[in-house]
Amino acid sequence: MPNLVSFEDVSHFFENFKHTAWRLETQRAYASDLASPNWPRFQRGETFGYSPDSPWHVNVREQTMQGKRFERVRLVDQPPTEGQRFLLASGLGNVEAGEDVRNLYRSDAERMGLPEYDFWLFDSRSVVKFVIDNAGRTLGVHVLEDAESVVHACQVRDAAWHHAVPTREFQAQVPSSV
Repeated sequence: MPNLVSFEDVSHFFENFKHTAWRLETQRAYASDLASPNWPRFQRGETFGYSPDSPWHVNVREQTMQGKRFERVRLVDQPPTEGQRFLLASGLGNVEAGEDVRNLYRSDAERMGLPEYDFWLFDSRSVVKFVIDNAGRTLGVHVLEDAESVVHACQVRDAAWHHAVPTREFQAQVPSSV
């Protein structure tokens, strides 16, 4: 396994990819979400969405306007955890920015044999595999470009994408927690 590097060290992938940036999100909660300015708003039941000043939304918009694709599949438990409900709520802003966010029940992902780790796949040639601790903190990432890792990530992407449901449609299926 290659050396563990900080997530900041791979930030260039999000601007320099040529065609597609695809993500599998498997965690039940992310520590970074708790630090988000939207977390208190979510806890109060407020809605939030696309933010033209958000660096993530700015970059997604810029890249998709060039014809590139940002896509992700999020695994969701039944019932969803509080962290997953936050991601469902915040996902609409990503969709409005130009990202295609879809959701898949964890039980379906397990039946399909999808991995239990998060990763980004860039242009079907570079895999950025997350190392996340039990508290949902990203400790770093491994950059993998060997054929076996890339082909496996492409197979995971294809299987997950085929069965995942677009965010708006998925939200309509998830019972409210209120």
